[in-house]
Amino acid sequence: MCSQEGEGYSLLKEYANGFMVSQVLFAACELGVFELLAEALEPLDSAAVSSHLGSSPQGTELLLNTCVSLKLLQADVRGGKAVYANTELASTYLVRGSPRSQRDMLLYAGRTAYVCWRHLAEAVREGRNQYLKAFGIPSEELFSAIYRSEDERLQFMQGLQDVWRLEGATVLAAFDLSPFPLICDLGGYFIKVDSLTLSRLWVPPKSGGCHSPHSLAGGSGALAKACVSLYPGCRAIVFDIPGVVQIAKRHFSASEDERISFHEGDFFKDALPEADLYILARVLHDWTDAKCSHLLQRVYRACRTGGGILVIESLLDTDGRGPLTTLLYSLNMLVQTEGRERTPAEYRALLGPAGFRDVRCRRTGGTYDAVLARK
Repeated sequence: MCSQEGEGYSLLKEYANGFMVSQVLFAACELGVFELLAEALEPLDSAAVSSHLGSSPQGTELLLNTCVSLKLLQADVRGGKAVYANTELASTYLVRGSPRSQRDMLLYAGRTAYVCWRHLAEAVREGRNQYLKAFGIPSEELFSAIYRSEDERLQFMQGLQDVWRLEGATVLAAFDLSPFPLICDLGGYFIKVDSLTLSRLWVPPKSGGCHSPHSLAGGSGALAKACVSLYPGCRAIVFDIPGVVQIAKRHFSASEDERISFHEGDFFKDALPEADLYILARVLHDWTDAKCSHLLQRVYRACRTGGGILVIESLLDTDGRGPLTTLLYSLNMLVQTEGRERTPAEYRALLGPAGFRDVRCRRTGGTYDAVLARK
């Protein structure tokens, strides 16, 4: 086999095996491998890990060794036995107590997003989300698949908090937001299904591997907290549905900051709080152009004269053929929502007719990009 053919074949195998790598990561998080090793006083052998987790000895050893190969764990030999400990990568991003942990988001990706991706071919063929096939839920009730329990709603919000705690400052610094003294972070991504108020989807975020292409703002108030930290002279309003606001006040520290207030409502139908700047973070990518236009018109009417809107999304290249992560996110929108990722020109085409002017797009070099427009 010539070297060129060998390189191509190796790349093909790498692509084909990608789902296996994802599942190793998801399974290790689900089982609690990284938490166990973080709490242990010393590295543990596979038998000790198996005993603590209640998992099979053979399967545990295989999983641990694969995690070593993926640089998630490190192994040493002591007394003739391999013992395992977290690498810096795992300690930083995969242990629940870490300030940079992405564990909750990864659990969502494994339990919900991954299941939908099994039906990508059908989504491409039909041009619609795949919740009916994945969870037996009609497409008009797709958001009910995310929260199959109150605990899952909280975990979803915790995952989003993890995302913005890590990514918020970078995207909020893309433009100088200090001229906007009152900033409203618009959530309200929930719909009612059979009397239950359920959230909109999250997906990873473009974090290269950790984010689900859905990420919502609002919610826990993490993005608002990053905003008032970066711009101490501003105040922030978090606008979200009642159930989410109540959870945020019970479980998240943003509600304790006197510069941050929480307002309850649905951004598609309820009156929006008056503000100088509105943030739509990973919101527009969930919806059709028609629904985005409707929402943007509502924001424009509520916005103070001279104010503006900050759209936080993963921007496609001008030709729509990159970056790869954003394209994957857009496919994720296909299998999970009714929306898609867009190019800068497509966001301008939405913002202009709504009344906004001076539309500026800025790539951050990170997971999310920023689009700022003025009234």
